[in-house]
Amino acid sequence: MTKSHLYNSKLGKVQWFISRFGAREVLLKPLRVVFAPFIISRLRKETFGFKGAELELYYHPYNMTWASERCVEIPIARYFAARFSPESTLEVGNVLSHYGAVTHVVIDKFERAPGVVNEDITTFQPKRSYDLVLSISTFEHIGFDDESEGRSAEKILAAVRVCRGFLSDRGQMVITVPVGYNPQLDELIASNGLQTAAETFLRKVGPQKWLEVPKSEALRCKYKEPYPYANAIVVAEFKQ
Repeated sequence: MTKSHLYNSKLGKVQWFISRFGAREVLLKPLRVVFAPFIISRLRKETFGFKGAELELYYHPYNMTWASERCVEIPIARYFAARFSPESTLEVGNVLSHYGAVTHVVIDKFERAPGVVNEDITTFQPKRSYDLVLSISTFEHIGFDDESEGRSAEKILAAVRVCRGFLSDRGQMVITVPVGYNPQLDELIASNGLQTAAETFLRKVGPQKWLEVPKSEALRCKYKEPYPYANAIVVAEFKQ
């Protein structure tokens, strides 16, 4: 019998949400959604440093972007996307289209939306190579929030290998993931098991304050403590 997960039943989605974020969030999330326009209109513009650039936190009501790690992930994703043409960009996981129109290829196994290719990344066969493969808070779910539960490290490494194979000779792969969400992914990061070309770590140090920090400091952060959702993220870069 197939287990109930986020992606295959409403009850599974509720159970998954409680197990990942806590019962308290079941009550708080609807309130954050309802009051998001009011709260966002009163938030001060804030910036954060990333690879020598000064980026602005992104506030948006979708998926509580203003209250979660998405407020830094979206500007970071756009920072990289701006350096490549949409025709040579592949996004793994449908995220950026929720914040504006996109023209690059998007692949997402589960989410149905116009223009989204619904395939498993490990069996996807693109007709061309890409200069940028981009993924925002997606790889932490692989083998952890689906029917492959318990094989997360194995599945993540397989997905990384496949995605790197999509890159052109000058291509770059960039993924963002939260620290503390998936223990097997955290172990891969700590042990350099992802074999990245570069890594940048950001830590949440205030309600709307993020700082670039050393790896050791980021990996000490806990998920949903003291702030809701991720308290640190990793921006992992790969070459072919």
